[in-house]
Amino acid sequence: MKQIYPATITGKSFAPGGSVLDHKFGQSDPYTLGVEEEYMLLDGETFDLVQHIDTVLAAVEGHELESRINPELMQSVLEIATPVCRTATDVDQELRKLRGYVVEVASGKGLRVGSAGTHPFSLFERQRITARDRYRNLVDQLQYVARRELIFGMHVHVAVDDAEKAIQIVNGLLVELPTLLALSASSPFWRGEPTGLSSSRQMVFAAFPRSGPPPRFKDYADYAEVVGQLEKTGCIADYTHIWWDIRLHPKWGTVEVRICDAVTRVEDAVAITAYCQALVKLYSEMYERREPIPSFHRILTTENKWLAARYGLEAPVMDLATGRRNRVPVAQLVRRRLRDLEPHARELGAERELEGIREILGRGNGSDRQLRVFNANRDIVEVAREIAAATEVAAIVV
Repeated sequence: MKQIYPATITGKSFAPGGSVLDHKFGQSDPYTLGVEEEYMLLDGETFDLVQHIDTVLAAVEGHELESRINPELMQSVLEIATPVCRTATDVDQELRKLRGYVVEVASGKGLRVGSAGTHPFSLFERQRITARDRYRNLVDQLQYVARRELIFGMHVHVAVDDAEKAIQIVNGLLVELPTLLALSASSPFWRGEPTGLSSSRQMVFAAFPRSGPPPRFKDYADYAEVVGQLEKTGCIADYTHIWWDIRLHPKWGTVEVRICDAVTRVEDAVAITAYCQALVKLYSEMYERREPIPSFHRILTTENKWLAARYGLEAPVMDLATGRRNRVPVAQLVRRRLRDLEPHARELGAERELEGIREILGRGNGSDRQLRVFNANRDIVEVAREIAAATEVAAIVV
């Protein structure tokens, strides 16, 4: 994964057992953003995945955006990473620029580009592993679990100015996982079949070790102790081999929201980024005011996440915040949360971008769109074609 934030390490926190985990929290302005998206490389005629990442990387060599375009585990996957952005408006501009450039390069090679949580019909058995030691080692370690990982995600980084605050923000965000997943879900197909799930990607990635919701940590020292134990025993090379739905990224000083499927429409990616940024600000200010950050049993938050993966925006989730015994549509929780976030979005200059969340609620998420396309003609290739067209339409060609 490509670095977004500078790697200078300036802070240290020691756990009771002596573990240390350097961090950069507080070394950049709070609430600055970075976004990573994973794209499909598609054949221009069949819309199947193609193993052409090296072709694309060779074509971008020497361009000013070269450092923002990177390989991933499979040779049919391309990752882009924005620079540090101050606002969601900046993210919008950078994503359109990067999408536009990738689309232009791919088109010159007879390829198309698509963004969604899974490819509608391509098979993981036909994908080649990228020729990098990191990925070969990953496959050697995880075997079938890694070879099956033909999925695509969007990760949102939000800078936080204090390590202890960052831990509590992650704890608070656990209850937000179902809404973030429901808004971004865009993977209703797997191996050419409708799965009945809004996010099939979640089910595939659940096989990875150290995935899913993170545990609640008492403080940064508690987190550092756990990570230190995994590292010193050789279970992981470093904390980036922990793939939780939300995780700290100490080297960059960010909270990284990783639960989201890759989304097709750039407007939706920007809206979800604004939503994440405002959520981090909400919990940050609760911490600063010493307000208790709500805590719920892991089985409850995990159940709600499962329901969001299954049903998307129509998920009947538990309303944990109010403690009501009945279940409510997850879209209702999103609308209620939007009222909390709107003042924060105004202060962040992201009010217009946050409004895009209401648009997702109105027209449905990416999975809803893909299923409408499929149900019209029962044509799975048409679904892939529509993903490519919608991914490319809002891009700025540079």
